[in-house]
Amino acid sequence: MNMTITCRKALPEDVDALYDLIRGYAEQGIMLPRSKEALLRHLDSFIVAEEAGKLIGCGSLFRLGSDLVEIRSLGMAEGYKGRGLGTLIVDALIAEARKLNVPKVMALTYAVSFFVKNGFQVVDKEIFPEKVWTDCVNCSKQDRCDEIAVVKILS
Repeated sequence: MNMTITCRKALPEDVDALYDLIRGYAEQGIMLPRSKEALLRHLDSFIVAEEAGKLIGCGSLFRLGSDLVEIRSLGMAEGYKGRGLGTLIVDALIAEARKLNVPKVMALTYAVSFFVKNGFQVVDKEIFPEKVWTDCVNCSKQDRCDEIAVVKILS
């Protein structure tokens, strides 16, 4: 991977690129869509990866409780998969969780092996009632959810 890739907090000027990146995943049914307004409202929770000034990846942390955050909207531009960019973003999000003194980081994912490789464990999603009642109650896949829950306990 090119060493000119950097991760940073998202800025208002990133919203259009964030929206386009997330929309591509949402259209495939593998990520929840986010409106530009929602992105602006939650911009402080996003980390973006950029190369030569171009946004090439993103992820966000969403607080589900005093001891739990969720990694959301983790994605990257075409051509960057399998090159370590996802790990770079997840590492930045975990560093952010540590700054917030949150001991547990969870995600619902289809990319189980990626998260396991990054130190997460597969768990039963029902152990996260905070997630179930925050998002799952409004999800169209609620009764047939095929995502896998993973968690990483920070020491």
